[in-house]
Amino acid sequence: MHLEKHLDLEALKAIQAHIDAKQASHLVSSSIDCRELNLVCRKQFIVPLLTFLRDDKQCQFKQLIDISGADYPERKDRFDVVYHLLSLSNNQRIRVRVQVGEGVKIPTAVDVFPCANWYEREVYDMFGVAFEGHPDLRRILSDYDFDGFPLRKDFPLEGKVEMFYDEAEKRCVYRPVNLAQEFRHFDQVSEWDGVGHNAHLAEEDKPFSMNDFTAEVKK
Repeated sequence: MHLEKHLDLEALKAIQAHIDAKQASHLVSSSIDCRELNLVCRKQFIVPLLTFLRDDKQCQFKQLIDISGADYPERKDRFDVVYHLLSLSNNQRIRVRVQVGEGVKIPTAVDVFPCANWYEREVYDMFGVAFEGHPDLRRILSDYDFDGFPLRKDFPLEGKVEMFYDEAEKRCVYRPVNLAQEFRHFDQVSEWDGVGHNAHLAEEDKPFSMNDFTAEVKK
């Protein structure tokens, strides 16, 4: 594939072996999936691991691209906090995951990567995962008095309140969501099923041609 020309998997495997040897006590596991190195870190060691990945001469993952989250309600530690790192020197990417339970704090990475400030606030705002030691852990996308965390799997799809302009009070106010239809109603029928049911209407022995569409124009 064309990606193989720009990505040295053997070099990535060498970095994986190097990290495994140097940071074994900090890691739960490591693997190479989708041409990226994936590390699962113990939450109390996330700052030392990120510092190592940034400063180690063989790693050189000096750029934090993003911090995202994922929710797995069936797990004891239901949340994944995911760090995406880039090494321009080695042309390699790495993904570091930390599993954390509800109400459990994870150390902030702001001292390692200053840009983690806003990324951690976003994860907090969307998932409710708190970062211990963060200098200003507030909501960043939703209102400060927003109820709940929108990207959790158990958050209602339609939300809890809606905002509208009240003519009497001359200001924006909130009220409970009142949908006129059932929002989560699925008939379990694929959209493509409707296409198949009408296949008999096609003239299989008479395919379309450009003349069919230009005849009327020529007249």
